[in-house]
Amino acid sequence: MTEADFEALAETTLAQVRQAIETSAIDVDVEMKGDGVIELEFGGGAKMVINRHSAAREIWVAARAGGFHFRWDGQVWRDTRDATELFASLSKLVSSYGAPVVLAAPKRTPAS
Repeated sequence: MTEADFEALAETTLAQVRQAIETSAIDVDVEMKGDGVIELEFGGGAKMVINRHSAAREIWVAARAGGFHFRWDGQVWRDTRDATELFASLSKLVSSYGAPVVLAAPKRTPAS
C-alpha cells in the first residue's frame, strides 16, 4: 500500500469511526484534534484517542485498557496482537466506559 493509499483509507476509516460514535446512543464528546486524531471524552473526564500513525501505516487506539495498533489486511483493520477487527474492538473499549454499545463500519458495496 502506498503512503497516499494509506492516508486516504485511514481518513475514510476515521470518518466512519466518528460517524459510528456520533450516531450511537453513548454519552461522549467527540472532538477532532488535528489531522487524523479523534479524542473521545466520557463522563468523569476519561478519554480515548484514536489516530492514524502514518509511519507504521496503522490506526492506533489509546484507551484505559491499553494501547492498540490496527493494520489493514486488505479487507478490514485488524489488531496486530489478536487480529480483532477495529470496530469490534472499539465497541468493547467504548462499552468499558459506560453503557454497552455496538459500533459498526458502514456496509461496503462492490464499488467501494
